[in-house]
Amino acid sequence: ESSGNSRCFYGVYKMIRLLKYLKFYKKESILGPLLKLLEATLELLVPLVISAVIDYGINGTAGSGYIVRMCLLLVLLGAAGLGFSVVAQYFAAKAAVGFTAKVRFALFKHIQEFSYSELDALGTSTMVTRLTSDMNQVQNGLNLTLRLLLRSPFVVLGSMVMAFTIDTRLALIFAVVIPVLAAVVFTVMFLCVPMYRKVQQKLDRVLSATRETLNGVRVIRAFCREEEEIKRFRERSGDLTRAQIFTGRIAAVLNPLTYVIINLAVIFLIWKGAIRVEAGLLTQGALIALYNYTAQILTELIKLANLIISVTKSVACGNRIQAILEVVPSQESGAGDPADEQAPAVEFENVSLCYGANREPSIAGISFQAAKGEVIGIIGGTGAGKTSIVHLIPRFYDATEGVVKVFGADVKSYSFDALREKIGVVPQYSRLFQGTIRENLQWGNKEASDEELLAAAQIAQALELIQQKGGLDSAVEQNGRNFSGGQRQRLTIARALVKKPKILILDDSSSALDYATDAALRRALKSLQGVTVFLVSQRTASIRHADKILVLEDGRIAASGTHESLLRESPLYREIYSSQVKEAKEA
Repeated sequence: ESSGNSRCFYGVYKMIRLLKYLKFYKKESILGPLLKLLEATLELLVPLVISAVIDYGINGTAGSGYIVRMCLLLVLLGAAGLGFSVVAQYFAAKAAVGFTAKVRFALFKHIQEFSYSELDALGTSTMVTRLTSDMNQVQNGLNLTLRLLLRSPFVVLGSMVMAFTIDTRLALIFAVVIPVLAAVVFTVMFLCVPMYRKVQQKLDRVLSATRETLNGVRVIRAFCREEEEIKRFRERSGDLTRAQIFTGRIAAVLNPLTYVIINLAVIFLIWKGAIRVEAGLLTQGALIALYNYTAQILTELIKLANLIISVTKSVACGNRIQAILEVVPSQESGAGDPADEQAPAVEFENVSLCYGANREPSIAGISFQAAKGEVIGIIGGTGAGKTSIVHLIPRFYDATEGVVKVFGADVKSYSFDALREKIGVVPQYSRLFQGTIRENLQWGNKEASDEELLAAAQIAQALELIQQKGGLDSAVEQNGRNFSGGQRQRLTIARALVKKPKILILDDSSSALDYATDAALRRALKSLQGVTVFLVSQRTASIRHADKILVLEDGRIAASGTHESLLRESPLYREIYSSQVKEAKEA
């Protein structure tokens, strides 16, 4: 239990660290609670007015005129309180929404600084949850905090003080009830904090399963795995539901307990108050005022209980957000651009790479040079390390051992912008973004003219495609789903070419192209002057005209050379080539 409480306090501490983003809304964060206190002060005066109406207007000799004036005063107090409340709600909402926007932007910006290693370790579903569900919980919690954190305790303590001004003996019940209620509230809070953390973790698992299923829905249907996926989702959803129900049951105890305690206090108050009224020691109006103060305490403690629950969730979610913000990117940007244009475009010197905590290297002992303007082909079986090699060039990952150089300088000595400005990457999985073809192609160069865009499209064999679709301003749906796989590949190649890179990496980016289009693309790439091209492919036909071919096996270079020399000297390359030629003839 002490361990759970210490985690709770640490979570609160981490949540407090997020509040630095509230400095942009100091005025709203101060005025909101202050106006709520003004509203609460007016509310504390209401029982006194009602007491005066009963004692001096109804039971006394003040007359109906006095009652009317007091009723008008009640209306005035209510209207003023409403005005203060509305303005306070506005300031609280503005501060909460603005704060959340600042935190969300900071988190998104921080995620952009992660290398592929951190992105792999954290997972997409986790980061999506932090940016959406967790942010909403923090926003709701802060909104309620600004509105109620000062108001509710102020009303509770104020009601107790006002009760003492009316009748000291009867007011002693408030001094007993309030600490008991506070103990109940905080006990439930300490029990719920770790549970809400577990609920959010289970929500991560549900989102992960949902995302995976939606992304792979075609594969699932092709293999008739719908029932298995439904079962897996039901299990994870069931875990989440059970955790929410269990946590909800504990949180639900709060309201009944507070109602029981308060109602027992009311019964005791009316019993003892009636005796004192009968004895002439207390007026009827004063007893009604004490009862109203008890009702106010009940109402505010229920609000406070709900606030505690909301803040508990917010603390758990804020803790999770802060945990991502505290992840230190494993890569640091270098300074400037130390490139030597006379040096080889790319050099690998005994390079090895391990992913995450894996001890087995994905690639090991890789050494080669790529001169300016050379075409380097990379081929090998699945898992041989082809993509790992090309991911090291733009520093998507850092080599575990050895040095990767670009134009004579270690890639770690470049700033990220300077390094990646020289490199155009067409990833293994083509991805387009919602918008237009023009907007997608201009990712390579925001200032590119139509002539430059169409020239790049022509090299990528996408010019005819663009014309068929209606030009550069034709729509691209989310993930480019209104294009085929081959069309997406050609557009992503064009996007990389618009950048006019000095190093072009094509990571199996022609796998969906037919042989004729692939051949035309390779011929067009030869027109690029001074560009070093890395062709990663499963097809020997795609790389046979490369200046140098690297044949990978189990993360190592098994052989290197031209197509002709490898056919003579490399049994592995010869086997790959023979199997593909045989398949082509049979086809």
